[in-house]
Amino acid sequence: MRHARSLIVLCGLLLLSACGLKPDVVVVLPEDGGKVGAVVVHPRSGPATVLDKPYAAAHGASGRMEAVTVDQAEVGTIFAAALAARPVPPRSFTLYFREGSDELVLSSKPVFDAVFAEIARRKIADVVVIGHTDRVGLLVENDKLALKRAVAMKETLIKRGIAAETIAVAGRGEREPVVATADEVSEPKNRRVEISVR
Repeated sequence: MRHARSLIVLCGLLLLSACGLKPDVVVVLPEDGGKVGAVVVHPRSGPATVLDKPYAAAHGASGRMEAVTVDQAEVGTIFAAALAARPVPPRSFTLYFREGSDELVLSSKPVFDAVFAEIARRKIADVVVIGHTDRVGLLVENDKLALKRAVAMKETLIKRGIAAETIAVAGRGEREPVVATADEVSEPKNRRVEISVR
């Protein structure tokens, strides 16, 4: 599953004597892959400041802001409480199935265990399970099979102690293939369930 690139910004009204910063602070953090977006800080007086690099920051008081750069260690020290309170980022998993069935292929069983472990490590988890098929068979039958796969994964999670009300299921049939094929072509990568844990 794909999700939009995020921009992480930390803001604070802190006295930051450790790094010499003034009370109003905005810091842009990079994503895990190092990518970063941009944020424009508009003070009450003076020009706007564009922050578009990792750990770019603006600080100030009395309605004015000044651009500075802080390092990762400083951010960890200054914003320790805010960073600790961030939610765990969502994770996605893909499980594959035998042709025409809701039985996992052997290589997907450890992936399912990883899904369960990801859910268990969160205080509260929302789980979305979406079933898919390849293009072998009738559209209406593939819709049923896709949903059957998703429901089978939900039921297995419930048997392992995950609350049913935290799991949503859907079936997309053959409509969203990973590998585009002609009709009636068997494609193992399309016979899947995608599980998103957030």
